[in-house]
This record gives sequence, structure tokens and C-alpha cells, in this order.
Amino acid sequence: MRPSQLNILFQQTTTLAGVGGKTAALLKKLCGSCLIDLLFHLPSNVAYRRRITAFSQITSGTLCTVRLRVTSHAAPLKKRRATPYRIIGECIDFPAEIELVFFNWHADYLSARLAEGAVVVVSGKAETTNGRIKMLHPDYIAADWTGIPEYEPIYPLTAGITSKGLAKSVRIVLDSLPPLPEWLDQPFLAKQGWPDWQTALRLAHTPKNESDVSCLSPARARLAYDELLANQLALALVRTVQRKKAGKQLPLSQKLVPQLLQGLPFELTCAQQRVIKEIADDLSSSGQMMRLLQGDVGSGKTVVALTALLQAVEAGHQGVLMAPTDILARQHYESISKLLKNMPVRTAILTAREKGKARKEILTALAAGDIDILIGTHAVFTDEVIYHSLGAAVVDEQHKFGVQQRLALCRKESGVNLLIMTATPIPRTLALTNFGDLDMSILDEKPANRQPIDTRVLSLKKAEELALKLREKMAKSTPKMQVYWVCPLIEESQKSDLAAAQKRYESLQKIFGNRVGLVHGQMKGPEKDAVMNRFLAGDLDVLVATTVIEVGVDVPGATVMVIEQAERFGLAGLHQLRGRIGRGGEKSACLLLYGEPLTQTARARLKIMRETENGFTIAEEDLRLRGGGDILGVRQSGLMLFQLADLSCQGDLLYTATQDAKMILNTDPQLKSARGQALRYLLYLFRKDEAVINGLN
Repeated sequence: MRPSQLNILFQQTTTLAGVGGKTAALLKKLCGSCLIDLLFHLPSNVAYRRRITAFSQITSGTLCTVRLRVTSHAAPLKKRRATPYRIIGECIDFPAEIELVFFNWHADYLSARLAEGAVVVVSGKAETTNGRIKMLHPDYIAADWTGIPEYEPIYPLTAGITSKGLAKSVRIVLDSLPPLPEWLDQPFLAKQGWPDWQTALRLAHTPKNESDVSCLSPARARLAYDELLANQLALALVRTVQRKKAGKQLPLSQKLVPQLLQGLPFELTCAQQRVIKEIADDLSSSGQMMRLLQGDVGSGKTVVALTALLQAVEAGHQGVLMAPTDILARQHYESISKLLKNMPVRTAILTAREKGKARKEILTALAAGDIDILIGTHAVFTDEVIYHSLGAAVVDEQHKFGVQQRLALCRKESGVNLLIMTATPIPRTLALTNFGDLDMSILDEKPANRQPIDTRVLSLKKAEELALKLREKMAKSTPKMQVYWVCPLIEESQKSDLAAAQKRYESLQKIFGNRVGLVHGQMKGPEKDAVMNRFLAGDLDVLVATTVIEVGVDVPGATVMVIEQAERFGLAGLHQLRGRIGRGGEKSACLLLYGEPLTQTARARLKIMRETENGFTIAEEDLRLRGGGDILGVRQSGLMLFQLADLSCQGDLLYTATQDAKMILNTDPQLKSARGQALRYLLYLFRKDEAVINGLN
């Protein structure tokens, strides 16, 4: 389906001269496996190799390019390979001597490239001493000035790939760029002062100064807008298609939802009431519901989601709730089962732990319609699972359930209504780029009984002193205080000085005895659940854990959260962890232990955690501090990262692209106009094939 002109850009990197299987594997790890991925891997900086024509132009430690005549070689004895090989020369353009120093040298190579009497140009970092220039391992040796670039792009790299080698490959691809029709509106292009696509790519890969690698440069802004427009247009196409599809219409619940709400042991917040109505109205319409429910930690999303599932059940259909982990799925199953205890609703759980006869019985009952609500992990959407009539699906805390997965679910079960929930507050820009095909509901209130969490920052050096104080307070507290103690790693690593959970567990055992438990990601499900259940039951006072507890685990008795090396976490991660406490009526405290020295960004992050508990404020600050490509909770949760756009400084382009996409589809829904045909190239260029196939055919 892809236009033939683009095929050259989607060839494997192994088609390039000098790129073998090993290098291709490294490039795939770095940026991708196709030539287009090389083009979209932009320089992060630029090196200026100044051509030196006077000794006074040289600043020690900077890159210099010097023309010289080789006068002599000082080769060490071959038996002493560790001794450097020195070559002396005279600078041609000004009176000075230059010494070139080589380690791990090869005499034959040096004799050939730098023969006595030869005139060459060398480039590298230079030092000056007593009127003499010294250059260790020149980066370039050429016959004349033209053999050495004056400006050299510096790329983000991985071990085994050099900036020089990557730049060479990129130049080859740039030389073979196919001519493509312009997909941007010409008046808009002129107003922005942006170049055409091919020119923008060439300029982006040949920066002359720091402003050229800025996200504000015309070339970079143009390329970022292309990527954002492709994304927003694809989402708009998917949204248009979904809105045309008839959903399973689920009339407003007259029995089950009112019965659930009347039996709740707490008052719903105004936000919960508002969102329950939004979802109920959506389900009762003729269209297919595709909705994102954002709710900060502890805002009560589960009850809201359950009303949607019950509306499906009352209408004669089934509901399913998918959670990202076994622990969270089982916790949902327990809490939902309690809420439905006196109601005529049949529930079941399905994860990888249900095997053999038990699994077969669940699948048979589900297909026969004898299960009303199924709760589980991603297993609930596998091919073996067949629903009698699925009316509503809830996906909890699973950002990886992206556009492709949403389309796949809709193909699996025609007309199914979808609700995606997240307790990770998403900045508006990221919500637009990842969930622009969905309607949005936001729970922006917490239950009335929730007290503010006292957040404090302490040096990691005080960890043992803190543990002793906690033991002292624990002995006096009623009800007994419980503590989470979070460590980022499971075991010691030579590459990291982070405290290991195992080591901290052993040290805390000396203080709390057998009242300490340990949970980490390498434990098997039943073993992990056993420890969590002991903590939930109050049999453990301290739970040492990795971030496996970050999402969803609910222990009302836990009132203290200690996070080691808090400066190494992103704001989203810290906020999620803090949300594990303060779930009962007791006063809670979050203690952030930091290692030294603190960077300016880490200091700002910890300050924000002290000042606010508003997850949406924290999410926006995380985006501002870290940039669009490095948000904890984005990489780990699967939220899409852009190759060219940086939402921390190009958010305004996103809003323009969103409006542009809407205007395009309003005037040319099938992209048949001249610009529409060009926009098809754009969609394929950014791998939005699914949107083209489903939205335009």
C-alpha cells in the first residue's frame, strides 16, 4: 500500500556501504532498522573545526584544523608498544611546531599517511605549550582543507557507533532522497518561514551553530510539525472511523448501577458522579464508546469503571476489566467481588496463573454467557478467549494499549465499548498525541476522608537513623503504623550505586526482626502475593519493595512511604509511589531519601513533590523539567515518544497540528485532493499505515 517512491527510505540499513550485520544491529538499537530511521535521528550538537592560520587562534582543549609539513618521526622500540609514537611537523600558515601523538600505533600506517616531507591537514583537540602545538590522535588526516568538515554534526550514540560513521551513512541517505509532493499548506509554510521537507532534513543534519540544533530552528520546527501532523491526522482518521461504527447500545441501568451506588460505604465525589453520567450517556448512545478516564491517585476510578461494566451486564452483555499485573488484577477481583457481594452478577478472574481444567472451565463459561464480568491481565484479550457477547471493556493502567491495540480489540468484538483508565496523570500535550482518538473524562477530586500527605526530603545518610525512629513511633502507634520502603534495584550492580532491595531488607531485619517483608519483580506470582497478603493483613510492619508496588496496590493501613534515591525517579514515578499511602483516615508521610550531590533538575523535582499532591500539576512539571523524550512513566508505560518533536518546547505546534488535522478531514475526509494525496505520503512516511488502511478504504 505504501507509495513506491518511499520504498527506498524503508530499505534496511544493511543496504548501505560499510554497514554489516553487527553495525545494523547497533543502529537498530540506537534509532531503528530502516534508512528513514537514520534520517529521523537528528544531531544533538555541532562541532566547529576551526581552520587555524595564526597561533593566537588556538585555545587549548578546543577542536582545531591545522595544515603542516611532516619533518620527522619518533617511533619507539617495537617491544615498548605502550610508549606513544610521535610525529613532528612544521605549521605552514604560521611559524610554529606541531607534535602529533599516537597510542596503540601501527608504524606502517603512520609512515604511509604521514610520510616525512608530506603536506597534510590534521584536525583534533589541540593543546599549546611554550609555542608548540600538541595533538593526541587527530580525528582527521587529509591531503587538503576540503578533506575535513569545518562543521561536524554530533549525534546521540550507542557503544560501537561513532558520530563520524553515522554522519557518513546519513549523507548517503540524504543523497538518495526521493522528490515528494508538499503536504503543508503553502501560505502556512511561508508564514512560518520553513523550508521544504528535503531541505529541512539536509539543514537539520548539517548544523553550523548551536541555534541550528535548537528545536526552534526553522528546519527542526518543520520536521517536528510533520511528525505531529502525521500523528494527529492518523488519530483523527481513527476517531472518524470509530464514530461511524455502531456500538453495542447499552440502555441506562435501572437496577444494577443504582443498587451498587446505594450499597457503597462512602459518598461519591462530585467528579465521580459527573463522570459516571458521562460514561452512562455515552454507552446508551448508538455510537461506540472510546473513552479515556484520567483520575489522580486515589480518586475512585474503580467504582466508576464498575458502573460501566454493570450497565453492559444489565443490557444482556458481558464486561471485561484488564489490569497490567497479576497483583493488580487479583486486587480488582477481590474489591469488585466485595462490592457485588449481594448482587446477581457472576465474576471470574483469568491470568496466566489459571491453568489446565480451571482455565478450560472459565473459557467455556465465558463463551456460554455464564460469566458476566471477567477480570484479568492481557490474557483476557488473547485468541483463545471467546466472549458470548462483550458489551464493555475496561483497560486499567495500560498505556501500551495504544491505537493499534484499540483497533485490534474492535475487530475482535464488533461494537464493543472501550474505557481506558489511568492513574498516571498525563500532560495535555501527551494526552492529545496518544489518546486524541478518545473522548476524555477526568476525576479531579479525592474522597473527603483523604488527609494531605506530609512529604519530606532527607539525606540517604540518615536512613538507619530514620529506621530507628520509625520503630520507636511504631511501638506507640494505634492502629499500628505500616511502612513501605522502596528501593530502585533488586541486587547490586557494578554499573550502579543504588541501594539494593535485598541489602536494605537485611539491614531492616536487624531493626524490625521478622516483621519485614520483601517484594520484587523477580519473585513468582504466588510468592509475591503471599508477602503482599501478609502486609495487607497487618502481619508485616515494613514492606521493602521495588517499584512493583507503584501501580494500584491498595493497603489502607500503610501510612509511611520511604523512597531511597528519590532523585533518580521521575516525578510521575514518585507521585505514583506516594499514592500508595494515605488511603485510610490516618495521617500519612512520604520520606524522600536523596543521594548526593543533587543536580539542579533533581533538586527542582524534589521541591515540587514537597509543594503539591496534584498529579496533573506534577505531570506538567515533569514534562517541563525533563523534556518530551525523557519522562519517567512515559518510556516505562509505553506512551509514545517522538523521534523529531520535543513537546516540552514545541507544544504550540501540537495544538496547531491538531486543528490542521481537523480542518483537513472536514474538507477532504478521504484525502483525495492534491494536498490530501500528498498527506498520504506523510502518513506512510511516519508509519501510520493502519490509519490509512482503516480510515481511507
